[in-house]
Amino acid sequence: MQLVNIEDIRDAAERIRHAVVHTPLLPCPWADPDRPLWLKPESLQPIGAFKLRGATNAIARLDENARARGVVAYSSGNHAQAVAYAARAVGVKAHIVMPDVTPQVKIDRTRDYGAEVVLVPIAERESAAAEIVERIGCVLVPPFDHPDVIAGQGTAGLEIGTDLPDVELVLIPVSGGGLASGVGTAIRALCPNAAVFGVEPELAGDARESLLAGSLVDWPIEDRARTVADGLRSQPSELTFAHLRTVLDGIVTVGEDQIRSAMSVLARKGRLVAEPSGAVGLAAYLDHAAELPVGRTVVVVSGGNVEPTLLADVLGQRAAGSSQ
Repeated sequence: MQLVNIEDIRDAAERIRHAVVHTPLLPCPWADPDRPLWLKPESLQPIGAFKLRGATNAIARLDENARARGVVAYSSGNHAQAVAYAARAVGVKAHIVMPDVTPQVKIDRTRDYGAEVVLVPIAERESAAAEIVERIGCVLVPPFDHPDVIAGQGTAGLEIGTDLPDVELVLIPVSGGGLASGVGTAIRALCPNAAVFGVEPELAGDARESLLAGSLVDWPIEDRARTVADGLRSQPSELTFAHLRTVLDGIVTVGEDQIRSAMSVLARKGRLVAEPSGAVGLAAYLDHAAELPVGRTVVVVSGGNVEPTLLADVLGQRAAGSSQ
C-alpha cells in the first residue's frame, strides 16, 4: 500500500496556501511548566476546522471534467462544511450527505456554503452518498480515506514542524484517522525525535483497540455514537490504519467528563471555542500525563463548531462546580 510522504504534503501545502490559514502555535503560560504547551487552533480555519485542508487539496486535484460533474461527500459536519466551502470557491456543485443527528449549527453552515444537504440515519450516510454518485455521476470526496485528503490534513503537521522544530510530543484527535495520518507523517519527517500520540473518546475507542490488536477492530456505530465528540465517531480505513501504525507511538482514550472539562479550560484559559472533538487532545494532556512523554507539547485543537447550547452547558457546569 502506497503511503503519503512528506513531499506529497509539501505539494499539498503549495496547492492550498491561498485557501487555508497557517494557524499559529499559541503558548499556554497556564500549563504545567515541566510540560510546556502550545495549542494549534484549527478552529480558526474559515470553516472552523482542519477539514478545509484536505477538502481543498482533493478538489484542487480534480480535472475539469470531474469538476463539471460536481462532488459528493458524507460527513457529521466538519468535512461537510469543508467540501461545501472548497467547492463553492472553485464553482463546483456539492452534494453533502449528513447524519440526521448532526448538530444543527453544522447543517446550517453547510447549507450556507451553497451545498445541497441530504439528511439520513447515521448508518446510511455512506450508502446514500454512493447512490448519489451512481445517479448523478459526481465525484466522491471522502472524509479521510484518500491520499489527497491525508496529504492536505498533513499540512497542519508541516506547520508545526516548521514553527516548533524542537517539539517533543504532538497530540492529535483520531476518528477516521486522516488528520493523525497526515500530521504524523509530517512530524516523523521533520521532527524525528518527537513522539506522536492519537487521542480518542473512550466511548469510541476502536482505533486504540485496533492499534493494540495490530488489525482493524469494528465497533458498532451505535456504540461509537454515544460520545459527545460527534466528529470522532468514524473508524479508520485500511489506508489510514496503515498510516497510523507507521506514525503513531500510541493512542490515549479520554472520558466524557474529561472532554467537557477540556472544552471549558480551552474557553476560559485558552480563549478558544472548541467542539468536543477538538478538545480531546487537551483532555489527554490534562488527565493522562502518566501515559505520555514529558516535554514540549503541541495539542491540535481540530475544530470549534460546537452547538451553542452544549457550550453554554459545559461552561455553566464548570462555573457551578467552581463556586462550590
